[in-house]
Amino acid sequence: MTIITETKDTFYTCKWDRPFKEILLKKENQDILKKILETVLHIKINSIIEENIERNQGNIKIRRKYLDVLLSTEKGLIGIELNATFKEYLHARNMAFHCDNYAHYTLVGEEYTEDMQVIQINFTYELSAHSDLEVVEIYEMQTKKGRKYVNNFILFEFNMDKIKEFWYSRDKEKIEEYKYLIMMDLNLKELELLSKEDKLVNKYMNNLEELNEDPMFREYMTKEEDARKCYNSDIRIATEKGLKEGFSNGLEQGAKQTATQVAKNLLALGINTTEQIAEVTNLSIEEVKNLKEE
Repeated sequence: MTIITETKDTFYTCKWDRPFKEILLKKENQDILKKILETVLHIKINSIIEENIERNQGNIKIRRKYLDVLLSTEKGLIGIELNATFKEYLHARNMAFHCDNYAHYTLVGEEYTEDMQVIQINFTYELSAHSDLEVVEIYEMQTKKGRKYVNNFILFEFNMDKIKEFWYSRDKEKIEEYKYLIMMDLNLKELELLSKEDKLVNKYMNNLEELNEDPMFREYMTKEEDARKCYNSDIRIATEKGLKEGFSNGLEQGAKQTATQVAKNLLALGINTTEQIAEVTNLSIEEVKNLKEE
């Protein structure tokens, strides 16, 4: 299998979940994270506690839920999903995570209550095909007449491409309003411009530049991108092969073989985190563990 690597010039931004976590979940950078949350929710955030983002499942055949970011604040529980690309199945996939998250905290205690607000924030890129979407879409579970099914769940999805357009159109008013979201996918030169009159943007820029110069971080990102590209390429090849041969089970069987091979490639690359490999390949935790033992 051909190994595809990124060039040394690649600048990784917080469009991707790994840099987002590495920078914004640092205790010393909570002031930046608070500003992002306050921009999104239009409320004051005083305290943030990072929650465990991994959910164990009782059924071994069900993949573990692995969220991007989960925070406890005085305003409630806040989940964050970073979607660097948009796929037609994205909302269904994310909703499974959001429901699991809601259930986990609703089932705690002796009563069913709506005391804790559960807030989900999705930063989604590549929504350009859905031009009718607003800069932010707010979703709640309610009837056509506006009666809510529950009062403590709300989802915000930000169209990050539209937000970034404010930067390129030099819309000063909108840039000021959304600068802490705009900065998440700017390159270093653009960040230098945005940071001239904002200390927090400058702090974020310095952290991001330092992270991009870290060889261990770059090695991780290169492997992660290579694994994703190899997996996508192999799925395409398996799909084409299954269709060409005309077997009704060709796609399922081919995809399974591909996923197993990709998992072996990841292990060979030194990516040994069982949960990460299961996430990329769609294999179960048990299947990945068995491959490790081979």
